[in-house]
Amino acid sequence: MSEQTINQSQVTSPPPNPRIESWKNFFTKLRKNKAAMVGGLLILFFLLVAIIGPFLTPYQPNTPDYANKLASPSADHWFGTDHHGRDIFTRIIHGMSLTLYVGVVSVLIGAVIGVLLGITSGYYGKRVDAFIMRCMDVLLAFPGILLALAIVSVLGPSLNNVIIAVGIFSIPVFARIVRGSTLAVRKLEYIDAVKALGASDVRIIFRHILPNVTSPLIVQATLSIATSILTASGLSFLGLGAQPPTPEWGAMLSDGRNFMWDAPHVAFFPGIAIVIVVLAFNIFGDGLRDALDPKMKN
Repeated sequence: MSEQTINQSQVTSPPPNPRIESWKNFFTKLRKNKAAMVGGLLILFFLLVAIIGPFLTPYQPNTPDYANKLASPSADHWFGTDHHGRDIFTRIIHGMSLTLYVGVVSVLIGAVIGVLLGITSGYYGKRVDAFIMRCMDVLLAFPGILLALAIVSVLGPSLNNVIIAVGIFSIPVFARIVRGSTLAVRKLEYIDAVKALGASDVRIIFRHILPNVTSPLIVQATLSIATSILTASGLSFLGLGAQPPTPEWGAMLSDGRNFMWDAPHVAFFPGIAIVIVVLAFNIFGDGLRDALDPKMKN
């Protein structure tokens, strides 16, 4: 009787869900990549600091204190003070949310527009494909920082204009990635079957093609955030991004270059903050790429 029950339970047990097994395999490979885990933990830490950090700092980021200007790092001012006597540690903490905001929103803009253009180009092909891809080639002909510099110069210096500029130069990368994946997916037999059942193009694109091109999108978005942060900091360093007294890291680095010999900490700490954040997103993006690569399952 017991053997019968065991056999029946084995027969009636449901087969494993392929989607769940795929996610388990992904997280298993991601956990094995120590560099990616370090990058992911750093990103979580940065997000936590950006959310609750500004409420815990003992100083105001934009309030000057000329009695303590250019003070060296100490117990009162962990990272020292700048030429206006403002606490650098406080300004870096407050600037964390600005940095992540610029990186995430600009990439989101580029990804949404790039995905729509790329999937349209790959699905319809012919003249639509040729027109969209030639437009992307024009944008790709300009170096990213140069294109962003030109756009901000036209729109005017501000943080929102930097986001728009960085988002625009991110569009071609996403468009080309999605187009390539769409060209491969649209030739599969199940797409032809869905078409034969009378599904509309919109349903096929968003229900059946888009979910199959998300893996390279996730990887590219993570890596693009690092590039966007670096570009936005560079534009702010040139005076085209966030304007004083906003505690943006690139602008803080620009202010600190005037005191490199007398007070190097003014430039050092904003610079090292940019390096650590960009490095975290890059190594986490590399780990995601390895974990999502089907060729590396074994």
